[in-house]
Amino acid sequence: MLSFHETHLKDVILVETEGHRDERGSFVRLYCPESFSKAGIDFVSTQINLSTNHKRHTLRGMHWQDPPHAEAKLVRVMTGEIYDVVADIRPDSPTYGRWQAFELSADNQRALFIPEGCAHGFLTLQDETNVLYQMGRTYVPGHARGFRYDDPAFAITWPAVPAYISEADLTWASYSL
Repeated sequence: MLSFHETHLKDVILVETEGHRDERGSFVRLYCPESFSKAGIDFVSTQINLSTNHKRHTLRGMHWQDPPHAEAKLVRVMTGEIYDVVADIRPDSPTYGRWQAFELSADNQRALFIPEGCAHGFLTLQDETNVLYQMGRTYVPGHARGFRYDDPAFAITWPAVPAYISEADLTWASYSL
């Protein structure tokens, strides 16, 4: 069973699972288009990606795709734990310019639905953290955008200083609110 919870950011939804557990282990439904639709979330997964992260304090983000190739996504941790951050960059949104963080882990089995028009990034909190992305659109090269994780426009509070970050993520320009 899936349950959906509003967050402080418009249309960003925390998804919790309730599965069946017994001496063998557990069985949990991770995604169901019908459940999403009943919750008022227009999302059908068209592509699934896996981000493997070997070291604790690896940072990925802050990323999004420009229209008309903007991507909604459902993010879930398969192993390990992340500090997951969403920043609302939709100018017409009542929560434009705000960010919110969530702890997602293999243990808590939470997922985060991120609508089109939001920037996303995460910091791993454990070694060997794997993050599954279910995408609402197929990735189109040339439309990826981002801003630095320490951009003063958002002043995101990270739980630790990133130890591993790509050169590309370090070269993003500041975001202009």
